[in-house]
Amino acid sequence: MMHRCGLLALLFMACVNCQDTTTPKDATTNGTTGFNNTTLSNNNNTTPSNTNNTTISTPTTDVGTNNNVTEAMEFLADYNVQAGRERNLAAIKQWVAETNITDYNQEQAVQQLVIASTFDKKMRTAALKFNQSAMPPDIKRQLSKITEIGVSAQPNETKVAELSNVTSEMESIYGTAKVCITPNSCLPLEPDITQIMATSRNYSELLALWSGWSNQTGRKMKHLYTRYVELNNEAVRFLGYNDTGEMWRSGYESDTFISEVRDLFDQLTPLYQHLHAFVRRRLRKVYGDSNFPSTGHIPAHILGDLWAQQWDHLIDILKPYQNKSALDVTPEMVSQNYTVNRIFRTAENFFVSLGFDEMVPTFWNLSMLEKPTDGRDVVCHASAWDFGDQKDFRIKMCTVITQQDLMTVHHEMGHIVYYMQYKDQPIIYREGANDGFHEAVGDVMTLSVQTPEHMKKLNLVKEIPSDKETDLNVLMNMALQKVAFLPFGFLIDQWRWSVFSGATTPDTYNKDWWDLRCHLQGVSPPIARSEEDFDPGAKFHVAAGVPYLRYFISFIIQFQFHKAACQAANHTGPLHRCDIYNNTAAGQKLRDMLKLGSSKPWQEAMKQLTGEEKMSAQPLMEYFKPLLDFLREQNGNDYGWDPHCPTFTSNSSQPEATTVAPATCPNGNGVEMVGPSLLLVFVVLYALLL
Repeated sequence: MMHRCGLLALLFMACVNCQDTTTPKDATTNGTTGFNNTTLSNNNNTTPSNTNNTTISTPTTDVGTNNNVTEAMEFLADYNVQAGRERNLAAIKQWVAETNITDYNQEQAVQQLVIASTFDKKMRTAALKFNQSAMPPDIKRQLSKITEIGVSAQPNETKVAELSNVTSEMESIYGTAKVCITPNSCLPLEPDITQIMATSRNYSELLALWSGWSNQTGRKMKHLYTRYVELNNEAVRFLGYNDTGEMWRSGYESDTFISEVRDLFDQLTPLYQHLHAFVRRRLRKVYGDSNFPSTGHIPAHILGDLWAQQWDHLIDILKPYQNKSALDVTPEMVSQNYTVNRIFRTAENFFVSLGFDEMVPTFWNLSMLEKPTDGRDVVCHASAWDFGDQKDFRIKMCTVITQQDLMTVHHEMGHIVYYMQYKDQPIIYREGANDGFHEAVGDVMTLSVQTPEHMKKLNLVKEIPSDKETDLNVLMNMALQKVAFLPFGFLIDQWRWSVFSGATTPDTYNKDWWDLRCHLQGVSPPIARSEEDFDPGAKFHVAAGVPYLRYFISFIIQFQFHKAACQAANHTGPLHRCDIYNNTAAGQKLRDMLKLGSSKPWQEAMKQLTGEEKMSAQPLMEYFKPLLDFLREQNGNDYGWDPHCPTFTSNSSQPEATTVAPATCPNGNGVEMVGPSLLLVFVVLYALLL
């Protein structure tokens, strides 16, 4: 969810589901650009640049002179009505543009965004007339949020339209891209490429799709992205921010936010390192050592999706005990003739069992739940939409009958439930407590849904397994979804913060992208890359300008939410076997927090649900402790990777190892463990903000 960026930001929060068939597959529709960040140089020595950008600053505004509380309340009431109308109009136009991609529909959406931007500026000017320091806390908070209008601050309407057009064109490139395997066989992302990347074990086939997708998306938009950065930065400077990254970061309302994120990643690093090592060893057996660089990295195209983001599609070859189940219920869903409607009704039933309301009629009548068969080009990327009128909530998704899409639907419906819970708040508060909260809500439900206990209730498994081997297989499946994602979820905005600050320039877009991926994720390009490539643009959220750190945060705090809900349900036993289905006490605990929207700082919302104000990785580590113990035993000292990317010979696409000095923390392969380097990244990042 976009946070604190005015109406334009609230309009299109395309709910980017962090379980995106193999990627966060969602985007909450309510905004177009984002909120908070810091700059980090992406070169290997992690040396920061742009040292002027050293704090999360709150832009100063002229102090208004109107101290009249009654007049402020009247203004806010009027704003609530007008903003709801404007949001609804813009959301409708954007919905049409994404469910029927044509030049005309894109032009209509852009025109409405320009109108919304003008409205934002008008309302900001009016809000600034009030002396916020003389107002009660709630009125002060609303007025402050109304003044934070993001890119709408651009006074030049021509440039507002240009930015909207640039973003729309990048989304269109992404949404209409196809990879031609033969002149007569061109494949779209959904469902074709996604399914092949998930199921094929042919190294060359996967490479052709991976490189083809980047060519048809990223390469075609690099010049657009460069202009997008320029226009975004110019706009937010009218609010007093140094760059867009700084604005994105400001939405988290915390002076210690970066150090908190650093601490979270430090806690999670051992778990990711050991998962990476286990996966690497298994994949070498499948693809052969010759296809792996000696630097310890895993080639990016063989992990089950285009982005090496979530690895659970490989559970068939990665489950620890091959003769035991990992609870993949896709075959059973197919056998039972599951339909798309049944998947959505199943998700609805879960929420209703907790005491939430059923989906509204417009949801069933107006959502796009399957890929159209009438020839329209659509943006298949799953998204949940709030149309601003307190009654129209929809999902846009090209659903297929798989366990992963069953989880995705629960995730997306979680956004809808959140919308419905805070719909009676003033419109400026109709967003998550922070962006990670919105993404975490639906995933809390999937943590219950994916338990053997719940699958038995759905009649998708015949009996609940009790043996240790199956339990570890199930935990591995969850780790391939949740733990594998964490470095990826963190690094995308690291790269963008550096781009927005100017530390990364168009001449080093791709190099710096891969430097981060090799260093933080232990994943490397399978073929040589150059600055003609723009691999970040092969990811939807980059093309669409959707901030991404929300997903990293959500993948951590969802376990905090899950633990709190399980405690309310009086669950006994391991956290990873808790199912809160049909427990209204757990549901009430969640509802009380969701109803707040962003009316309170996220720390207060967190405390209301969990009893603590800070984000914590402890529940996640508790959840996966049995798996981490197993992985440590299996890996011994064989884990880690070189923080540098492998290099490629000039006449070959095969990588060769980068020569590095002897590692101070060697693993069994003599490759430097990434842990200390990760810590250095966060030390540098933290220092930037002191």
